[in-house]
Amino acid sequence: MSKLKIVYGASHVPLSPAVRAGDFVYVSGQVPTDSTGTVVAGGIEAQTKQTLENVKAALALAGCTMDQVVKTFVIITDARDFGGFNKTYATFFPKDPPARTTVEARLMIDIKVEIEAIAYAPQS
Repeated sequence: MSKLKIVYGASHVPLSPAVRAGDFVYVSGQVPTDSTGTVVAGGIEAQTKQTLENVKAALALAGCTMDQVVKTFVIITDARDFGGFNKTYATFFPKDPPARTTVEARLMIDIKVEIEAIAYAPQS
């Protein structure tokens, strides 16, 4: 595996939305904000949908798609929201979903979910 590290995108905080290291692309934790940085209105399903759209956009910066995701790490703020989260999450990974870890924890801003992802995308 190449040790070359390529960074994709920019952020207003000290992180990269996506980083390629060899054949893997690491997507920083994405949150349910729209293009203006505003947290989307709605419950866990709306916030999960926006968060996964943001994961998809970060992957696209590196030329990847959701079907290349092999692992996600999910933080939800209320375990009682797990059913609604899972319902929406499944629509983004309808076949062969990636490995996943899901935990309940408090987040840095007033949101219900944060998701990071790792994609396997061999370089040509």
